Amino acid sequence: MAVRNAADYHAQLRALLPPGPAWDAELVPEVDAALRGLAPELARADSRAFDLLNEADPLTLHEMLPDWERVMQLPDPCLGSAPALDDRKKAVRERLVGLGGQSAAYFERLARDQGYPNPQVVAHRAPRFGRARFGCAHFGTWAQQHMWTLYAGERPSGGRRFGASYWGERFGANPVQALECLVRRAAPAHTLEHILYEEAP
Repeated sequence: MAVRNAADYHAQLRALLPPGPAWDAELVPEVDAALRGLAPELARADSRAFDLLNEADPLTLHEMLPDWERVMQLPDPCLGSAPALDDRKKAVRERLVGLGGQSAAYFERLARDQGYPNPQVVAHRAPRFGRARFGCAHFGTWAQQHMWTLYAGERPSGGRRFGASYWGERFGANPVQALECLVRRAAPAHTLEHILYEEAP
């Protein structure tokens, strides 16, 4: 959608005038002055209408972020009391289009969204007759039949550290609390999850 400026609206208003000497810009300059006074306001309304279209899309919103958050029941308590602006926008998009899930891929994506580039989910299986094989990895006792481990991998690149942070950021902050909160909230109720901040074996 093209946004029209004041000159475009002035030309449109001139084109809408009826023909005749009473509307001629040289003979009656007051009419043209009135049109030039109206054109900037019409251009401003056009620009704000374009902004409203952008605010209706969570990919391009900015001004109406508090309204989107109120409707979506955000900010997410998992992200802390004062998340960054980009994190707030991302939370709105995720709440609107996110489908959730209980697969390993879903929990790995949650970890990637929090800045962990190489997460991996390992499901532990209890030994069962006909399925247990000597030498198979990830077998445990009967107590492990509904357990799984998320290996988050290396520390996120966004962690605050000397030489890579700016004034006002909490030194040494690392968003592990957000990851743990998101994973535990989405985990199936009958499972017991573990989160380890190391590479998968």
